[in-house]
Amino acid sequence: MAARQPVTQEVTAWRPRVPGVTEVFHAHFTEYAYPMHVHDAWTLLIVDDGAVRYDLERHEHGTPGDTVSLLPPHVPHNGSPATADGFRKRVVYLDGTLLGEDLIGAAVDGPDLRDPLLRRRVGQLHSALARPGDELEAESRLTLIGERLRGLLRPRLASERPERPPGPALARSLRELLDERVADGLALEEAARLLHAHPAHLVRAFSGAYGIAPHQYLMSRRVGRARRLLLDGVPPGETAAATGFYDQAHLTRHFRKLVGVPPGRYRDSAGPSAGPSASPSPRSLT
Repeated sequence: MAARQPVTQEVTAWRPRVPGVTEVFHAHFTEYAYPMHVHDAWTLLIVDDGAVRYDLERHEHGTPGDTVSLLPPHVPHNGSPATADGFRKRVVYLDGTLLGEDLIGAAVDGPDLRDPLLRRRVGQLHSALARPGDELEAESRLTLIGERLRGLLRPRLASERPERPPGPALARSLRELLDERVADGLALEEAARLLHAHPAHLVRAFSGAYGIAPHQYLMSRRVGRARRLLLDGVPPGETAAATGFYDQAHLTRHFRKLVGVPPGRYRDSAGPSAGPSASPSPRSLT
């Protein structure tokens, strides 16, 4: 007789500093079944291993690995493993600022969305949400996810609220704002308010004009400043604080990605003759 598999209940939950996100919830369950319940927020769910079956409005649904499930607020649902090994899921709970109540009916009718681009974007969002200091990236990815969800649930929204095509003037204005806030940072929501543009429109305009997302541009500017300070002999911890990174680990992650080595090794590689004049341009990515 086969040995009984141990019951697994692993949970990680946190509340990031990202507008619109009320909670992030990662879990691995083997036998646990959710009873019927409701949430005050939208539930954006992906399953990485196994599958979940659930009832929503008396209809049964499932979540294979290539599906994004969107459960609307205040609508009862349950959930249980659909495979013997249980399931591993990642959930983002969203308030009503990203998705309006007018989309609840469409989400009830079709909560499981098989869209590879959406699935990839939700995974990228979770990666950004797990990294303190990368809130601008998370906010940018979230606004594109909201746009995608609205397009899938209500295709006619695009004709109801047409947006101007991305323009170089708007991209330039956002770049100037980012240049002014390299160390302090800039929330996408604030940028949209200052520039009188929709957040998704801002991201698309900037990416189309410069071939780089706003959060990538900001991080490259910070890394550029960090390179100058490191070559001046400033320790990595002080450099991180002076250039807008969350902490030294945050600096190390992005510095290694853009430069190829960690900041401490980069600093130690400078010869005795190295100084400010030998440092690279603050916008250099290599």
